[in-house]
Amino acid sequence: MSTTGTGFSNHAFTMPGGLQVNEQTSKNNTPCNFQMPLHYPRYQKSDYESMPEWKLDCLMKQYGLPLIGDVNQKRKFAMGAFLWPSQYE
Repeated sequence: MSTTGTGFSNHAFTMPGGLQVNEQTSKNNTPCNFQMPLHYPRYQKSDYESMPEWKLDCLMKQYGLPLIGDVNQKRKFAMGAFLWPSQYE
């Protein structure tokens, strides 16, 4: 990484559903905009499929994830982010 400029680098990760999550890191490689909450969500696929949009928004905000798209896109994103592949199918 270059020592000139702001000292930050952006890395984009594509999540299921085609949405991108940006991870911004400082010079010492510490995350700047993502905090892992103490507990990993323990919802099942059926929970995400029936979860109201406000609850999805709260969950995504808690994990520092984007609140982009309609409720169906948010559901797909949450399932891709929080379910293991065997649970998602």
